[in-house]
Amino acid sequence: MKRTIPILLAVLLLLLPLACKPAEQETVTLELHEVTRSVFYAPQYIAMSLGFFEEEGLHVEITTSGGSEKAMTALLSGDADLCLAGPETGVYVMNEGKEDHPVIVGQLTKRDGSFLIAREPAERFSWNDLLGKTIIGGRKGGMPIMTLRWVMANNGLIDGENCTIIDSIQFNLMAGAFEGGEGDYVTLFEPTATEFQKAGKGYIVANIGLESGEVPYTCYFASQKMIAEHPERIEAFLRAIYKAQQWIETASNEDAAKAMQPYFPDASLESLMAVVKSYRETDSWKKDPVMQEADYERLLSVIDFNGELTGRPDFNELVDNTFAKKVSGK
Repeated sequence: MKRTIPILLAVLLLLLPLACKPAEQETVTLELHEVTRSVFYAPQYIAMSLGFFEEEGLHVEITTSGGSEKAMTALLSGDADLCLAGPETGVYVMNEGKEDHPVIVGQLTKRDGSFLIAREPAERFSWNDLLGKTIIGGRKGGMPIMTLRWVMANNGLIDGENCTIIDSIQFNLMAGAFEGGEGDYVTLFEPTATEFQKAGKGYIVANIGLESGEVPYTCYFASQKMIAEHPERIEAFLRAIYKAQQWIETASNEDAAKAMQPYFPDASLESLMAVVKSYRETDSWKKDPVMQEADYERLLSVIDFNGELTGRPDFNELVDNTFAKKVSGK
C-alpha cells in the first residue's frame, strides 16, 4: 500500500497539466467570395499567408467570382458568408428595395486600382491621346468603368461624342479581349497590367486611381443574418484584416511580395514587388477597415455622374462601422 500511494501521486502529477490545459479554440470556416484576384487586395492575402485568420480561429476559403455582381449574388444566395466587392453593388441592391440587403462591414481599398494600358508606349501621355479612340472599360455600372468615365470627363473626353468606351465585356475577360485585338486601350488591375507590359502586350500609360481621387473602392459585405447570428466571426475576420493593413504599412516591398506570392503563382517576385511599390506610392490601401461618410458621398457622386444612381441610400443603413471601429480602436 505504501508503494501504491507514490505511484498514484506520480500519475496524478502527470495528468494534472492535461486537466488544466485549456481547450483548443474551435476553427470556424468562412466562405469569402472576392470580386477578382488582384494584388490590389494585398492585405487580404497577407492575412491568409501570415496566419492572421488562423490566430482568430478562422479558416477562410476564397472563391474568385469574376465580378462584383457575381460576388454579391453568392452572398445573397447564401453561398458566401462574406464577399469582397465594389460598394456600388450594395447601393444597387438597396435601391431595388431589398429590405434584408447586405451591409458593408469593412473597407479594404480607397481608390481605383486600375491602370490604363495602351498598345504602344507613350513617352508623354496626354488624355487627348484618347480622342477618337476605343477603350475597354469593364462592366456597365461597375466601379472600374464609372471611375474611368469620371476621370475621362474631367479631361474633356465624353463617351459617344469624342471617344468610345466599351462596357459589354466582363471584368475577367477584358485582358483577353484587348490581347485579341479589341479596343485601342484597356484598363487592367495588377499584377495583370505589369505582366502585360513585361510581355510586350501593352504599356501602362496612366494610373486611374491617382486621377480619380479617394473613393471607397472595395469593401467587405455581410448579410444582416450573419451580423445578427455571428457577430464574433465578423469581428475576428476584420481583426485579421486590420493586422494585415498595419503589417503592410511597415513591411518592405520584398516582404509584402513574398507574403502574397502563394496567391499569384504566375507572377514573378520582381513583378509583385513593383506592384506593391506602385500601390504603396499611390496610397491605395486603407490603414484600417473603417469607411468615412465623406468618401461614401463622393462614391455616390461618381455613380450619379454615370447615370446609375436611382436613390441615395443612407450611410448608416448601408454601412455598419461597429466591427471596424472596435478592431482598430477608433
